Amino acid sequence: MAATLESDIQYLKSLRAVRERSRIVLEAARNGGLSNFELDESWMKETAEFVAGVISRDFGPDRYAEIPPHGRWEHFSIGGIPRLENLVKKWQDSEVPDVEITRRLIDLFFVSVLLDAGAGDTWAFREPGGDQAYGRSEGIAVASLYMFNDGAFSASTDGNKATVDVGPQNPIVGAASRIELLNSFGKSLLSLPEIFGATGRPGLLVDHLLAISKDNDLDYEALWDILQRLLLPAWPSNRPRINGQPIGDAWPLRVLQERSGDSGNPTTGIHPFHKLTQWLGYSLTVPFMKILKRKWINIDKGTGLPEYRNGGLFVDMGVLKLKPEVLAQGLEASGQALPLFPSTGDVIVEWRAMTVALLDELHKHINDILAPQGVSLSLPQLLEAGSWKSGRELAAKHRPETRSSPILIEGDGTLF
Repeated sequence: MAATLESDIQYLKSLRAVRERSRIVLEAARNGGLSNFELDESWMKETAEFVAGVISRDFGPDRYAEIPPHGRWEHFSIGGIPRLENLVKKWQDSEVPDVEITRRLIDLFFVSVLLDAGAGDTWAFREPGGDQAYGRSEGIAVASLYMFNDGAFSASTDGNKATVDVGPQNPIVGAASRIELLNSFGKSLLSLPEIFGATGRPGLLVDHLLAISKDNDLDYEALWDILQRLLLPAWPSNRPRINGQPIGDAWPLRVLQERSGDSGNPTTGIHPFHKLTQWLGYSLTVPFMKILKRKWINIDKGTGLPEYRNGGLFVDMGVLKLKPEVLAQGLEASGQALPLFPSTGDVIVEWRAMTVALLDELHKHINDILAPQGVSLSLPQLLEAGSWKSGRELAAKHRPETRSSPILIEGDGTLF
């Protein structure tokens, strides 16, 4: 029994579990078995056409191949300013080797993504030397880039501020939840010297992955295993544990519990997502591709990201609809025009599970629509150019004052 439970816990940490559990929830939805939502797949065709239109508007007719994976890189270009490209060129002009440039970008991406907890509807970063202010993920990206260039994360004494160091000599200051997460992340880095060296530098991941690569290709599943080893101990202490082990962004879900048939196994009613880790993983692949010209295998094992832009797309398009009694409870909780639910409660967990499954379905529809043009997008490309952007545009259309999700989420921001 102990060996079986251990293997079941390891399964919850896998990408395979995220997708397979979401398919179970989708099948329940198709049979009217969800606890909180109703599924109307008749709206999927219109949803796919809308998203395909957004993709074609921005990348058609001949730029589809330029669509990057969904990740942090593009956020640094908000306002049409190629900030990261300019920084890379500066390093190249100074004859910094490509491997070191990639290390620096990995340093930056780690802290920038982990700083990207929810910023709310009103916060914005005003860029020095200009009159533009940027909010949400893009604002945090630009702010973190300025911090990185100013040496906010570095304890280096050799004049190179563009590094990330950990340890008591270089404490992080900022909002409480971000301090806790980044300091825990630092401890995890130091606990894996075989990957991140004695200094715990995130960028040394580059050397490790290059050393274990085969046939010049990098393995996304190898990256995933490293990220889980690194981040599972670093997430907030209120995350679920089974048998004393942290399982990360994985939560009880009633519809799975009802269908598990094994009340004695604590893993069967849990739905894993690992959203922030997945977004970090997708983000980290890009510098390897752009700077070192390396390809990734097994990146298709990653799933769609269960967050409020992708999930909001399906709610705003009518594919998912809260059951009347659940909607009433959410409206009472918020006291506003939009329903509010806890981030780890059954409503939001079910919404996230359906988001993962529906993104796979949307991916098939989109590629069918684009096939006559000879176009086939990867799921990370769909997330970048299609679903996330479409969810944001619908939010701006339907809720122009706040541009918020159609369902409000109460939480500490470390999930989304």
